[in-house]
Amino acid sequence: MKRALLALAVGLWWLLGAPLSAWAARTVGVAVISVADDPRYASRRMEQGYPGQPQGRAVEAVQLAAKDAEFELGESDLALSVKDVVLPTAADLPKALAELKKAEVHYVVADLPAPALRELVRTAPAALGDVIVFNTGLPEDSLRAEACSAVLLHTFPSRQMEMDAIAQYLAARNWRKVLMLQGPRPGDALMQQAFTRSAKRYGLKIVQTKPFKLSGDPRERDLANVRLLTSDKEHDVVAVMDSDGEFARTVPYATQWPRPVVGASGLTSLAWHPQWERYGGPQLTRRFRKQFQRLMQGQDWAAWMAGKAIATVLADDPKAGVAEQLRKLRTAAVFLDGFKGQRLSFRPWDGQLRQPVLLSDGDGVIATAPVDGVLHPREVLDTLGVDEQESQCKQRP
Repeated sequence: MKRALLALAVGLWWLLGAPLSAWAARTVGVAVISVADDPRYASRRMEQGYPGQPQGRAVEAVQLAAKDAEFELGESDLALSVKDVVLPTAADLPKALAELKKAEVHYVVADLPAPALRELVRTAPAALGDVIVFNTGLPEDSLRAEACSAVLLHTFPSRQMEMDAIAQYLAARNWRKVLMLQGPRPGDALMQQAFTRSAKRYGLKIVQTKPFKLSGDPRERDLANVRLLTSDKEHDVVAVMDSDGEFARTVPYATQWPRPVVGASGLTSLAWHPQWERYGGPQLTRRFRKQFQRLMQGQDWAAWMAGKAIATVLADDPKAGVAEQLRKLRTAAVFLDGFKGQRLSFRPWDGQLRQPVLLSDGDGVIATAPVDGVLHPREVLDTLGVDEQESQCKQRP
């Protein structure tokens, strides 16, 4: 019976003069580029599960986005085809780009450390022609400032957005006196710089900054003694600047005085949390967990949003070229649904996706930012991160 129906359909199609090739959707290639020896995915780090750290590679979330987009793109006879490109080392990037050029791939999701991402955005336009690159896991503000690129879009929140979210919440609670604990790593210094800007912006006072250090040297034992570091009483909250996360995990409930902890542990700012329970969030988390047997984290959500952005701009105008699609995304001519309750768009000045940021204590979502009462003359989401007049990015569409 099924064979007869198929033969009848083919016969009718032939009589109508349509080619059989029209039955198949045109596939649009999306490359997810990662590197095998990425330190973010070292087995020990994955086992520790520090707040805000990735728990799996971006390709899985992009695959879910491609599956979610089947209905939306089906009306235009399009489908996303996800290519998992794992580089043996970062030095293998030119070879991978040459292969993607042969495959006519113009959409790249970067799951890379910062140096490799910078090299990708520098070389991809020459190698692939018109291209759109998505950063789905790096918060470095420099990638949105002096190291920005006209072809680079960021679905992951910037470090400044993360710190602004925390500062807004502290200001709303009137917890304005901050004791800052800062680590020795370069990433810790970047967190400190971002939080200092946020504190100034939202009226917080950093009453003291104390260095911490995890060390096996007995002479440096006091630098990891949480009670000693927090012994001064004149503060409302403890902010921990720890990009690695190992020390920060030991601070909540270990302070000398009963004070909330924010930053790298305690109350953290995240792109996504598996316990986000509004605006379709549980359905997205369940689909991801069912397909990949793990919980969706912020980096996963950002990778899913990259795939969704590609599908949305394709559905908006299937005949538009890649350069026109990039222009539409970077000028907010196309809006996205990120299951966060607001329509999302990319900022023209630095390619950052405007989005609410979730504030979590680890077990659930405590609040979202922008918090109630924070105002902006045009778009309240621009109270998180670098606004247009502050931007150092010179590479604009």
